Order: sequence, then C-alpha cells, then structure tokens
Amino acid sequence: MLHHPTLDRLQQLRLTGMARALAAQAQQADIGQLGFEERLGLLLDSEAAERESRQNAARLKRAKLKQSAAPEDVDFRHPRGLDRTLFTRLMASDWVKAHQNVLVCGPTGVGKTFLACALANQACRHGHSVLYVRLPRLLPALALGRHDGSYAKTLAQMARTEVLVIDDWGLAPLTDESRRDLLEIVDDRHGCRSTIITSQLPVPHWHTAIGDPTLADAILDRLVHQAHYLNLDGESLRKKGKPV
Repeated sequence: MLHHPTLDRLQQLRLTGMARALAAQAQQADIGQLGFEERLGLLLDSEAAERESRQNAARLKRAKLKQSAAPEDVDFRHPRGLDRTLFTRLMASDWVKAHQNVLVCGPTGVGKTFLACALANQACRHGHSVLYVRLPRLLPALALGRHDGSYAKTLAQMARTEVLVIDDWGLAPLTDESRRDLLEIVDDRHGCRSTIITSQLPVPHWHTAIGDPTLADAILDRLVHQAHYLNLDGESLRKKGKPV
C-alpha cells in the first residue's frame, strides 16, 4: 500500500519502466535483502531499457522497412554464397560509424531485401536513423516533387538519415533526370552517411545500367570504393517458403 503514491508519481512523470520495476519488486518476498542503492539501480536499469525499447520502436517505424527482418532470423544454411564472417562483422554496425556502404547483389529470391532490412534493423538497435526506399518508386516521386515542392525536402530527409536502404537498384533504364537525382543523393551521403543497395545486377554491370558514362563514373565513385560486398547466388528461397 505504501508504494501506491510512489507508483502514481512515477506514472505522472512518465517513468513507466521504473514504475513497472517497482511494482515487480513489491511482489518479491526477499527484496528487503537488497540495499537502497541496489534497488534504485535496478529501477534505473529498467527505465533505461524501456526508454531504449521505445526509441528503437520509433526508429523502426520511421525507417519503413519493407520486411521485419531480424539479424537472428538470417538463414546461413541455405547455399547462396552468404559470407557469414562478413555478415556477422557487419552486425556490429561499425561500418555505419565509418560512413561505409553495403552492396547486396544476387538473383531474385535469394534474400537481398531481407538481408538489407536485417542490417538496417541492427543499425536501428545501435541507435542509428534508417530509411528504406525502392528505387523504382523513389525516382518518379522525386520527379513529381519538382512540381509539388517536395523535392528539396525529400533530398534533405535522405541526406540526414544515417543509413539509407535503396532496394531494387538497376531494375529499369534511367532517364537523364533520374541519373542526376541519384548523383545528388549519393553525393550528399558520400563520406558522412552510409547506404545499403540491393540489386539483381552485379556491381560491374552498374556502370552500363546507369547509362551516361560521366554520371556513372561520378555516382559509382561515391558508392563502391568504401563498400562491403555481399554477392549472392543459388536458388530462390521462395521455393522453400522462407522469408526473402
């Protein structure tokens, strides 16, 4: 009973993690064996964990990932050429701190988007802002944005995002306007942000796919030199009914 006013006060202060932990402590018969500082430490740990959970949930919501892919759900047994050592190292997200890129290439159905979203999910867990886009939808949206006034806002949002996931790179021919938009995006991020790109095309084919040699040189120079490569092959995971 003595805890009720304290619980109410914690809720009013939005210290819900501490309130929940205090209520749990009240149900523990041996809690009195702990000193004040020990119990306070447990309450603070609970509050910190709850705040981090809420913040991560908010980051994931803003990221708009196509798939709710968790790193622990990645299948390393399927024969698709996934470098487990490299992928595990990428899970530490040091590449984000170093402003490096990750390029995921392979045929359809081998899990490129799932792996990209898993890396993005892990980056969120480490406190980084993330945004997922599909290139076939992004480029028309940017073209429309030139007329409705949202172009600069969209570019600014992508520029300040710490990890930008660009899915389905190279699916369709690019217009000159699209090539220049891509250059704006990668130039804003070069040396200060990280980008994950998925593509069915191997990286050596990207130059031809971009179309204009001069713009292709400029775009790829900003993407490929500070990048980690996940080159996949093998049969589609969809045949086995697995998430890809």
